[in-house]
Amino acid sequence: MIRFIVVAFTVVFLLVISIPILIVEWILGFIDQGAKDRSCLGLVRWSFGIIANLSGAKVTVRGRENIPENEAVLYVANHRSYFDIILTAREVPSLTGYVAKTEMLRYPLLVNWMKNIHCTFLDRKNIKKGLAVIKENIENLNKGISVFVFPEGTRNKTEELLLPFHDGSLKMAEKSGAPIVPVTINNSEQLFEAHMPKIKKAHVIIEFGKPIYMKDMSREEKKEVSKNIQQILKSTYIQNAEIV
Repeated sequence: MIRFIVVAFTVVFLLVISIPILIVEWILGFIDQGAKDRSCLGLVRWSFGIIANLSGAKVTVRGRENIPENEAVLYVANHRSYFDIILTAREVPSLTGYVAKTEMLRYPLLVNWMKNIHCTFLDRKNIKKGLAVIKENIENLNKGISVFVFPEGTRNKTEELLLPFHDGSLKMAEKSGAPIVPVTINNSEQLFEAHMPKIKKAHVIIEFGKPIYMKDMSREEKKEVSKNIQQILKSTYIQNAEIV
């Protein structure tokens, strides 16, 4: 329980002391958006590193060489923990915005930092707004900003390896031509969700799969992409479950 208190206090403390930094970043955005992007990314990664270390997360990363260089990527991952974003954001090599639920908009300061690294907020109950978010992310991918999505739509709290995918998120790759990189996350729920409200040390494995290019596929092959990605995530999850 002490670890939870320390982590929670640190999160609040980092957000509060970031208020003047947010003002500086806002001004910097008018002068040099690229510099703002790099600065915000560095600060977010630094903060996430502190939180991950305090939580006791030991992270093993595999397949980093599979991430294409010099182009935006659509990362598609399984989702079992709040820590999934904290841990994966430190491992992706370039500016990457996450597709989050609209519920995140209720958290002041945190939402400002999320917007600063180009996160978007998806309302799955509103089809029109959902399509607008997909379009926004397609534009980000075309501008060289990678996108990280959890197509299960919510954290998996079941015994199933994966929840059903919301396949609309894969349209981002199809329309932009960006490669899809499957990301398998093992054991992150053992940091927190498996024994809430306690935070405990855990070994987490993050594995980046080989890129998938939908632009090279036939129409029939595109129809099978979601099923193929789910199979990749499942098989990798099972394989790495033997290690953690």
